[in-house]
Amino acid sequence: MSGDFVISQTDKRPIYLQIMEQIKQRVAVGDWTEGQAIPSIRQLAVDLQVSVITVKRAYLELEREGVIITQQGKGSQVASNPGLGMRLQEQELENHLEHAARLADLLGIRPKELEERLRQAYDRRTENEKEQV
Repeated sequence: MSGDFVISQTDKRPIYLQIMEQIKQRVAVGDWTEGQAIPSIRQLAVDLQVSVITVKRAYLELEREGVIITQQGKGSQVASNPGLGMRLQEQELENHLEHAARLADLLGIRPKELEERLRQAYDRRTENEKEQV
């Protein structure tokens, strides 16, 4: 279950954020469903060869965000929160859009041009989907 996690030492983000991101991604795409048990803090720390404290911090933050719940003696599981996957996907989209806006600003691209480029990217994606059907 935790074998698919990838922790990068070259990533500038803290490891606990990398763990959080990957758990959120699994919930968002439906790999981990509501009520499903997730690896224990200790097990994930061993599997990833990181500190228990690092994983615990990730789990505490995920619990604070309503992504997981932890019960003493029973472990952690994906929260039973209707629409959680969709909410996480929306947050991911928002993060990508903010990143694109920052990058466009650095490149001197005006909002109208960024909007047009986004529309073109969306149209290309739609065309590619039609070709694959």
